[in-house]
Amino acid sequence: MKLLKGTKLYSILTGTCPVCHEESMYIESNPYKLGKVYKMHERCSNCGTKYKIEPSFFYGAMYVSYAVGIAFAVAAFIISYYFLGASLLGGFFSIVGTLVAFMPVIMRLSRNIWINLFFNYKEDTGKAYSDE
Repeated sequence: MKLLKGTKLYSILTGTCPVCHEESMYIESNPYKLGKVYKMHERCSNCGTKYKIEPSFFYGAMYVSYAVGIAFAVAAFIISYYFLGASLLGGFFSIVGTLVAFMPVIMRLSRNIWINLFFNYKEDTGKAYSDE
């Protein structure tokens, strides 16, 4: 995974700061602790990047989560129907099961994708935003 450091893909897959790639944006690294799935640090302790740029910033991640959910659903259907030989009803149940099982991962992945649309990696990790 260190080979990808400096790319948006690294930050998206690891949930690290999109500017310095040094610290996790989330207080709890396990997305399956459902009470803390959305709990984020306010700023990166390494570079000072403020994650929540404005109130309701992550509402845009809902649009991303729709696309990510569709990708998971299509993958579940193709695997169950074509590779495992399930019926259409079995394919439907595999889609529902996959979406329920991976919902915390989809939510975090969507937030990671959304924030990476607005920030770029900086090697020098200077302050991205200041309190001024």
